[in-house]
Amino acid sequence: MLRTLDKVAAGVIALAAMVGTIGLIGEVVVILIDVIGRYFGTPLRGAQDITQMGMVVLVFGGMALCDRLNGHIAVDLFERSFPTWLIRLTDILAAASGVAIFLGIAWNMWKSAAISQMLNLSTNIINLPKDWFQYFVVACCVITAAGMLLRLISLLLGGPLRQAEGHTS
Repeated sequence: MLRTLDKVAAGVIALAAMVGTIGLIGEVVVILIDVIGRYFGTPLRGAQDITQMGMVVLVFGGMALCDRLNGHIAVDLFERSFPTWLIRLTDILAAASGVAIFLGIAWNMWKSAAISQMLNLSTNIINLPKDWFQYFVVACCVITAAGMLLRLISLLLGGPLRQAEGHTS
């Protein structure tokens, strides 16, 4: 069952990362067009709006993949000297706090998106609706929290640790 959930999570995480990748490509294209346009005296109208919203897509689209690949910044100065049980405990606490944090972000962003939708809030220059991007953040935070929850369950059931390089049990 856990293996099936992990495969489903991998697919959903890959989809979110693909959307984030499209956001990155869009950012590069917009900035390129804007820079060339500025050189000729006609900058791209709304480049700042598109760039700001693109960053939201880029960052949150890749968040779940970053967690899945253990790509977060970690300081493991003392971890190599810790016993395995302590490493497991810190991994469990990190996964549990990650679930709580990302669900908290999702909940608050959900409420914020509802307000944005009610008030028709949009970006300053080209009036991109903000709620679309806020709901995207909600979806990506839920995906990230689900991935962390699966890791938490795996750790609680005795699954493998994310060990520091060179750690020996």
